Amino acid sequence: MTGKKLSMHGKLFQRIKLFRRSISGATAIEYGLIAAIIAIGLIAAVGGVADQVVSLFTTVETGLTSAFN
Repeated sequence: MTGKKLSMHGKLFQRIKLFRRSISGATAIEYGLIAAIIAIGLIAAVGGVADQVVSLFTTVETGLTSAFN
């Protein structure tokens, strides 16, 4: 049982080492970082736009309320 666990761990560490050495591994990490930066930018942009949309609907609501009263 212990030999199998060590063997499984050994294979895992071997794959991690290969992944770290490979160029595709570095490229995957770079793409992941780029995607994270884009996601953060989108979240920030949507937050700003959301405030403007809420303000616009409030203005429309106020205008319609005063028009029908």
